[in-house]
Amino acid sequence: MIKRNLGQGLTVTALSLGAMGYGKARQLEDRPQMIALLRAAVERGMDFFDTAETYGPWTNEKMVGEALLSVRDRVKIATKFGWDIDQETGEHRGRVNSKPAQIRRSIEGSLKRLRTDHIDLYYQHRVDPEVPMEDVAGTVKDLIAEGKVRWFGLSEAGVASIRRAHAVQPVAALQSEYSLWTREPEAAVIPLLEELGIGLVPYSPLGKGFLTGKIDINTTFDASDDRRGYPRFTQEARVANQKLVELINGIGRKHEATAAQVALAWLLAQKPWIVPVFGTRTIARFDENIGALKVRLTQDDLDAIEHANIVIQGARYPDAAMRRTGL
Repeated sequence: MIKRNLGQGLTVTALSLGAMGYGKARQLEDRPQMIALLRAAVERGMDFFDTAETYGPWTNEKMVGEALLSVRDRVKIATKFGWDIDQETGEHRGRVNSKPAQIRRSIEGSLKRLRTDHIDLYYQHRVDPEVPMEDVAGTVKDLIAEGKVRWFGLSEAGVASIRRAHAVQPVAALQSEYSLWTREPEAAVIPLLEELGIGLVPYSPLGKGFLTGKIDINTTFDASDDRRGYPRFTQEARVANQKLVELINGIGRKHEATAAQVALAWLLAQKPWIVPVFGTRTIARFDENIGALKVRLTQDDLDAIEHANIVIQGARYPDAAMRRTGL
């Protein structure tokens, strides 16, 4: 699998597997199958995996740690801190917390659950308005000096936060939502990343499933599916946003590629330091997604997307969740 450079010397495979959906709940009936999927991804050449202490909490990190223990020297693991989680009980208090003492408690827990002596990429999951970014970056800088962390990352941070953090401890990567239907980072964030030499790891590159073409007006979401509450997934929005799926399906037919592969290929074509992180629960879907690495969109394809002027309907999150982002 081809490699890409993010920032500060961090080189990883051009696509990353996000494990959020594996063990996010306290119980997961197909946990053994998800561990097998993570290991199969390594055998197929992927070396970049993403988790967070808040997924569960903790369940996800434990599963990733078990899955990758035997191949730890072949992979880079990214995890995240920054939520107010009781480090004794695992209670998620529902607010951010990036106080230096909490970061230090979080790293010790993550190292134990992931069965490793270091975290390759340690993201602040969300900016904490109560803690100066200089204190956050300074704490991670100390963890890097101690050998517990290799690279520093931010998630959903805005330009001011990125600049302040980078001035204290150079940032290797920003993880933010970016895709064919979420293009807000192009206005100010992506130019700043290019200026500072920071890589971008776009999450939800397939629009939480919408850009695969498998979701339409007739799709129903069960009670546990967060998309039920997202404005972009109302029936009215789905009808309007179907135009984008029709466009990428048309491009896909030219390349004998699926809509998902076109959506990922589009991201890969934007900048050489972009590494999308996707999630899947099946090896067939994993193989489909990494097939995007073989899709070469032409300039005519890229121009067709730009000139389509499709306006996406609906916010990507409810108002309360949007206030936690830096965009």
